[in-house]
Amino acid sequence: MKEWMTEFRKYLGTNYPVLESSGVDGLALVDELRAAVCENINLYMEKNEEEFQGYLNDFVMAVWSLLGNVTQSSSRDQLAMVAIKFLTTVSMSVHHTLFAGAGVIPQICQSIVIPNVRLREEDEELFEMNYIEFIRRDMEGSDLDTRRRIACELLKGIATNYKQQVTEIVSSQIQHLLTSFAANPAANWKDKDCVIYLVVSLATKRAGGTSVSTDVVDLQSFFASVIVPELKSQDVNGFPMLKAGALKFFTMFRNQISKDIAAHLFQDLVRFLLSESNVVHSYAASCIEKLMLVKDEAGRAKYTGKDIAPFFGELMTNLFNAFKFPDSEENQYIMKCIMRVLGVAEISREVAGTCITGLTSILMEVCKNPKNPIFNHYLFESVAILVKRACEKDPSLISAFEARLFPCLQQILANDVTEFFPYAFQLLAQLVELNSPPIPPNYMQIFELLLSPDSWKRASNVPALVRLLQAFLQKAPLELNQEGRLNKVLGIFNTLISSPSTAEQGFYVLNTVIESLEYGVIAPYICHIWAALFGQLQNRRAVKFVKSFVIIMSLFAVKHGSTNLVDTMNAVQPNIFSMIVKQFWIPNLRLITGAIEIKLTAVASTRLICESSALLDAANVELWGKMLDSIVTLLSRPEQDRLEEEPEMPDIAENVGYTATFVRLYNAGRKEEDPLKDIKEPREFLVASLARLSSLSPGRYPQIINQYMDPANQAALLQLCSTYNCPIV
Repeated sequence: MKEWMTEFRKYLGTNYPVLESSGVDGLALVDELRAAVCENINLYMEKNEEEFQGYLNDFVMAVWSLLGNVTQSSSRDQLAMVAIKFLTTVSMSVHHTLFAGAGVIPQICQSIVIPNVRLREEDEELFEMNYIEFIRRDMEGSDLDTRRRIACELLKGIATNYKQQVTEIVSSQIQHLLTSFAANPAANWKDKDCVIYLVVSLATKRAGGTSVSTDVVDLQSFFASVIVPELKSQDVNGFPMLKAGALKFFTMFRNQISKDIAAHLFQDLVRFLLSESNVVHSYAASCIEKLMLVKDEAGRAKYTGKDIAPFFGELMTNLFNAFKFPDSEENQYIMKCIMRVLGVAEISREVAGTCITGLTSILMEVCKNPKNPIFNHYLFESVAILVKRACEKDPSLISAFEARLFPCLQQILANDVTEFFPYAFQLLAQLVELNSPPIPPNYMQIFELLLSPDSWKRASNVPALVRLLQAFLQKAPLELNQEGRLNKVLGIFNTLISSPSTAEQGFYVLNTVIESLEYGVIAPYICHIWAALFGQLQNRRAVKFVKSFVIIMSLFAVKHGSTNLVDTMNAVQPNIFSMIVKQFWIPNLRLITGAIEIKLTAVASTRLICESSALLDAANVELWGKMLDSIVTLLSRPEQDRLEEEPEMPDIAENVGYTATFVRLYNAGRKEEDPLKDIKEPREFLVASLARLSSLSPGRYPQIINQYMDPANQAALLQLCSTYNCPIV
C-alpha cells in the first residue's frame, strides 16, 4: 500500500507544466489522472477504511488544495465532482474530526461550496437551450452528477456531525449574498439564485412524509422576503432563472405555506404560465399541479374547485396558450397540470367546450407522430377526466363531445396508430357507458369491428377491448342477441380463457354476459360455457383461475338461481356439480378477496347450502358442513390469516418479442357494480338463512356443524348468531 499511496499522493500534488500549458487536451489528461486517483482513494475510504487511515490526512489536504485550483470550466467538472465526493465520504466517516479544526468548515464553505453552487454560463445555456434536461437535473433530482448538487452534498455530509456550525456558517453566507443582491439586484442576481439553491438543496425530508424542513433560514420570513417578491414581479420574462428558483422553492415547501398566503399567489402562478421561458412556464404548471395534491391535517384536499373558481377560465386559457411556445408543443408538465386541474375544478359548460376543443386539436396533432409517451398519457387522462366530470354533470354535452372525439378516434384506428389503440378503446368504453340505450348507429359500427377476431390479435389491446366489450354488453343487451353477435362474444371469451395471460380478461367478459343478459338469452349457450371452463380446469389449477371460476359460478347462482346452476352443470356431465363443489369451490372460497367479491361468493354459497336440493340432500351432508366451514372462514377471519397464495409464475413464452404494453387510464375506469345491492351484510344474511333452515328441521344442523366444522369456526359462527340474534335450533 505504501508504494501505491506514495504514487497516488504524488499525482495529486505534482504540476505538469508542459501538459497543463499545452491547452485543453493536455490539461484534460492531467485531470483524468487525478480524477482516477480520487475515485481510488474514495473506494479505499468505503471498503478499506482501517488500512487507509494512516494516509488519510495527507490525502484530505491534497484534495482540498487541488480543489482550490480547479476552475469553473465545465471541462473540469469530472475532477471537481470526484474530489468533492471524496471529501463528502470522509466527512460522514469516523474520521470526520479532520474537519473539526478552527476555520476548516468556513473555509470549505467559502472556497469549495459557494463557488460550485454559483451559476455558470453552462447552466444558463442549458436553461435556455435544453429546458427538458435542465428540469430533469434541477427539479427531478437527476443532478447528482453536477457540481451544484455535489457541493451541497458535501455540506450535508459535514452537517451530519457538525450541524450547528454548518447552519451558522450557511446562514451568514446567505445574509452576505442577500445583502450583495440588495445592493445591485440587476448585476448581482446570481447571488440570490445561489441563496435559493442552497436553501432548497439543504432542506431535509421528514421521514415517511411529503413535507420538507430547513434549519438554515426561518422558512416563513424567507418565503415572504425572498420568494414572494419574485412571484409578485409583474415582468414574467425578467430574470427567468430567479423566477424558476422561486417557483421551485414554492413547490418544494408547498405543505408549509399557509392556505391564505398560497391562495394570494395562485393568480401569479397563472401569469407565469405565459412566461416565454420554457423552464418558468413548466415550473409554474408543476407548482399549480402539486398544490392541487396538498392535503390538510384531516387528510382532505387543501385546495378545492372553489379556490380556483375565480380564475379557472384564465388558468385553462393560459395553460393551452403555453403549448404555443417553441419547444413546449408537447410539454408534459403543462398537460399534467391540465389533468390535475380538471380533476378538481367545477367545470362550466363554456369551459368544458373550450377544453375539449383544445385537447382534441392537440390529439389530432400528436396522432401524426406520437413521440412523448408521458405527455400522451396525461393528454388521454385529461380527455378522460373531462368526459367523466363534464358529461356526468351535464349529459347534454355528450353529443358535442362525441362530435369532437370521434374524428380523433377514427384517425387513430384508420391510420393504425397502435400506441394509442388501448387509450382509444378505453375512451370509447367511457362514451358508450354515458349513452342510454338504444346505442347510436355509429357505435354499433365500432361494435362490429370489436367482434372481429383480428382486433384481438395484439395482446396490448386486449384489456382495453375487454373494457369496451363490457360497456357494449351492458348498454346494448338487445342488439347483442341479434345477427349472431352473442356467438362471436362467446368465441372471444373462449379464446381469452385458453391462454394464461388473458384468462382473467376472459372472465371479465363472461361476468358481464351473465350480469347483463336474461337467462332465456344465454340458456342455449350455457352448457358450452361450462364445458369450456371444465376443459381449462383439467389442464390448469392456477389459484387465480380457480378463484375467478368460483366468482363466475357465484354470480350465475345469484343472477339466475342455484337450481339453474346445478342443472346446467350436471347437463354437461352427470353429478359433476358435487365434484366441482368438493374439489374447487370449498377449498378456494377462503382465498377470495375484494369487498364485492367476498359478499357475492358468501351469499351465493349461503344460498346453495340453504336453498339448493343438491346440497340439502342427506347424501351430501359432509359437503354441506364443509361448505359452511369455508363460508365462516371467509367472513370471520382477516385476509392475511386465510390467504396462503403462492406467487404465480408468469408464462414467459407468452411475452417473448412483445414490447407494446397496455396502460390503464385511471380516469376512464369502469365503475364496479354490486350485483347484490339489496343485501347489506353477508354475515347477517348467513345466520338469518341458517336460522330459517334449522327451524324446518330442529336439531339436525347443530349436529352436522359439530361434526364437520373447525372448532374456531364453530365459535365464530355462534358469535355471529348471537350478534344478529339468529339462533340455529
